[in-house]
Amino acid sequence: MSERGRLVTGFAFATLGLVIALGIRPVATERILGAYVLALAAIGLAAITRVAASHGDRHKPSAFEHALRRPQQRAMRPPELVRTEREITLGMANAGHLHKRLLPMLREAAAVRLAARQSVDIERRPDQARRLLGDDAWELLRPDLPEPADPHGPGISLGRLRRVVDALERI
Repeated sequence: MSERGRLVTGFAFATLGLVIALGIRPVATERILGAYVLALAAIGLAAITRVAASHGDRHKPSAFEHALRRPQQRAMRPPELVRTEREITLGMANAGHLHKRLLPMLREAAAVRLAARQSVDIERRPDQARRLLGDDAWELLRPDLPEPADPHGPGISLGRLRRVVDALERI
């Protein structure tokens, strides 16, 4: 049934009720007319509400509604992860960057893990640190590692980096 049909049917039933009530007169005429006006108002409000709800999709949000909305949070990668990825990429490409930036990060991670899990200080007890890390990882992470002869040469290979990280995880 269309909105207009519902409205006409509602008014017709309310008017029929008015006629019957005026014919019977169970209460004062003013009360009957007051009830009729109230019924018409309710029917009209219901119709207006339905029309407004059906057109609600097309309405542009007000400034107030816009202010109440929370801004959508974009999924962000942690800045520390982005920085570490950049250091790894540059350390694989350039021996100078590997020596100055990536190896100090890995050396610090090794020192923390050795101290926390094995109570070994990497600088005071290098023999124990070498035994726990393994020869391959120790050659890169030792504190007295000399600078590369060609700082613009290639850095570390991905395979060797994985082996060093695996050695750190085993501690």
